[in-house]
Amino acid sequence: MRKKVILITGANGEVGHGLIHQLSGMADMPPVIVLDIRGLDDHMRPRVYETIVGDILDTALLETLINEYEIETVYHLAALLSTHSEFNPEVAHRVNVQGTVNLLRMATEQSHLRGQTVKFIFPSSIAVYGLPDLPTKAAAGAISEEQFLNPTTMYGCNKLYCEHLGRYYAFHYRQLAVTDELYRVDFRAVRFPGLISALTLPTGGTSDYAPEMLHAAAQGKPYACFVREDTRIPFMAMPDAITALLALANAPTEHLSQRVYNVTSFSPTAAEIRDLTLSTFSGAHITFQPHMKRQAIVDSWPADLDDSAARRDWGWQPKYDLRAAFDEYLIPTIAKRYG
Repeated sequence: MRKKVILITGANGEVGHGLIHQLSGMADMPPVIVLDIRGLDDHMRPRVYETIVGDILDTALLETLINEYEIETVYHLAALLSTHSEFNPEVAHRVNVQGTVNLLRMATEQSHLRGQTVKFIFPSSIAVYGLPDLPTKAAAGAISEEQFLNPTTMYGCNKLYCEHLGRYYAFHYRQLAVTDELYRVDFRAVRFPGLISALTLPTGGTSDYAPEMLHAAAQGKPYACFVREDTRIPFMAMPDAITALLALANAPTEHLSQRVYNVTSFSPTAAEIRDLTLSTFSGAHITFQPHMKRQAIVDSWPADLDDSAARRDWGWQPKYDLRAAFDEYLIPTIAKRYG
């Protein structure tokens, strides 16, 4: 018999580490296998059943996973992030879109083999939004899932398209086939704001100025922030991001009124993040040197997100507001990390 497992792709990133920590500590949970082009950090490997070093574009590898395992849930985290995607947009499209198609197809085949649906949990992004100018951004307030879907980055375009692909595989896959598809993919997506982690270093996101500022200050390194002091976008502490993924995965299907949900926690300016950082690391040297092209991308993202649907449908509630995120999670953990 094939072993029942949970698959996490892109597991060696910020979200993957947190998700592995949570899943490996939960009772009555299938073991976790991970697929990452970089493998998995040594200290994380005891927490998973198998580590597979490979590429989500390798269809032969995915076929092997289908044959060897019964995959109950896929957490598809693998992606080329926003900043890197702008330097290599065609590569980003292959990884972010074709890779997602490959995994959706794999999940569909798994559903047929299992005789029941496979859950497919997809982290989307605030990058799917595109507001035309700062006055519109200021007037718009908290943005719902259906507003201002005009992304200006390849990463945002990829994420938005993959949300539509997920709905297609969930509800319309091969809709003209002679026989009905009895078991489809149970696709569910969370649109994350900027994520701030105390445990792992930032890896190329356009919102990474917040965690970069903190980690630099804790190490006594100067930091030049690449956005203006008045820049405002929503953020979330990493533990809340993991909570959101697991809560959506565990929500009863009948409670879901949609397949893509906003989640958020707090929306500080870059200056407010600096001030909170300096309140602990008083000797930190933080300056602002806006990179105009990256600034333009951040300016096109909402100042706040409307996550009322997630709160209504599956009880989303962040643990950390801005002050708690700093006082109870970020500062103690980062200070301990760097001594």
